Amino acid sequence: MEQVDISKLYLLVEDFFKNDTTGHDWWHVIRVTKLALQIGQKEGANLGMVEPAALVHDCDDWKLSAGEGYPNTIHILSNAGYRQKQIDEIIEIVKQVSFKGAGVDTTPSCIEAMVVQDADRIDAIGAIGIARAFAYGGSKNRPMYLPEVKPQLHQSFNEYKSSKSHTINHFYEKLLLLKDRLNTPTAQRIAKERHDFMVNYLEQFFNEWNFEQ
Repeated sequence: MEQVDISKLYLLVEDFFKNDTTGHDWWHVIRVTKLALQIGQKEGANLGMVEPAALVHDCDDWKLSAGEGYPNTIHILSNAGYRQKQIDEIIEIVKQVSFKGAGVDTTPSCIEAMVVQDADRIDAIGAIGIARAFAYGGSKNRPMYLPEVKPQLHQSFNEYKSSKSHTINHFYEKLLLLKDRLNTPTAQRIAKERHDFMVNYLEQFFNEWNFEQ
């Protein structure tokens, strides 16, 4: 990839996410980027592709944008100095990052997409993942927990993105599934402790909910 001064991309993405309160904020982007670079280095990925893709991976995320395509991503990358061919290559990675339902295969086609997907999924679990889940649920006016509403393992992307379930269900519909859907050995090692933390958290949550102290 032709060399671009990526510092401008950092500034543009930071400005884009400065007002986000859904858990997909600038600090999420930075954590994912750092994780992606760490994983990518160990797994032999092209970091020149991994870094910009990680930075822009949520700019047109379906959970945050009502539009279609990648207009924000294209605009930001263009303003940062990337050429059309580079933008196309970065978007091809970004397309493969999102989780789309328990029954939907989202296995990436290249190591760079694997790395960015892994980094994004790691930031969705553990202590930070728990905080982000409730932040997102609150931003969408979703209940914390409704005992009578059981989780569903969605078999299509449309089912998954149409779900309005409570936040505790999100653990069973996505977060607890992620550990076994990571692509790289490096990510799998990082994820284990975070996954176990979520399992312990849910046990404590239900103990408190049911007054089992």
